[in-house]
Amino acid sequence: MRVLGIDPGYAILGYGVVDYEAGRLRLVDHGTVETAPGQPFEHRLLAIADAVGDIIERTKPELVAIEEQFFAQNKTTALGTAQARGAVITEAARAGLRVYEYTPAEIKKAVTGAGRAEKAQVQLMVKVLLNLSEVPRPDDAADALAVAICQAFTGRLESFELYGGYQGRTARARGSGRG
Repeated sequence: MRVLGIDPGYAILGYGVVDYEAGRLRLVDHGTVETAPGQPFEHRLLAIADAVGDIIERTKPELVAIEEQFFAQNKTTALGTAQARGAVITEAARAGLRVYEYTPAEIKKAVTGAGRAEKAQVQLMVKVLLNLSEVPRPDDAADALAVAICQAFTGRLESFELYGGYQGRTARARGSGRG
């Protein structure tokens, strides 16, 4: 299974792609998408959407995992991040991919075993789990890899496997709809 993990943001968005087969993880790609502060906000969102579309086309993930926006001190930042998440989710849907969302605590628990782990602990475990010589940089990319690893390990895949992958672009009531 190939997973695209996303650490959402509108100034810097992290992405990480991993393969997970037979209990083993393998790094495929990681990096960031950065937008310029001086650009009109709609252009920043378009740049994010285009870049995510390119990443999906290039890496061919089977599904997308994204960090839920759980809490933010700054309302402007929270709204911008929410809109960037929307751009990512739209591109995933355009590619016919299912999107799974995880809270920061779920990601930390899946990667380290502790839902209150420090950022440095999560990044160290990303390095160990992917058998890398150093922690992936920048931090946003390492965080996105943690999201992908969370999906691989916890795999909210019941509906994905039962229904032969994400096929639909029509709404259907199946539980909470959160994957």
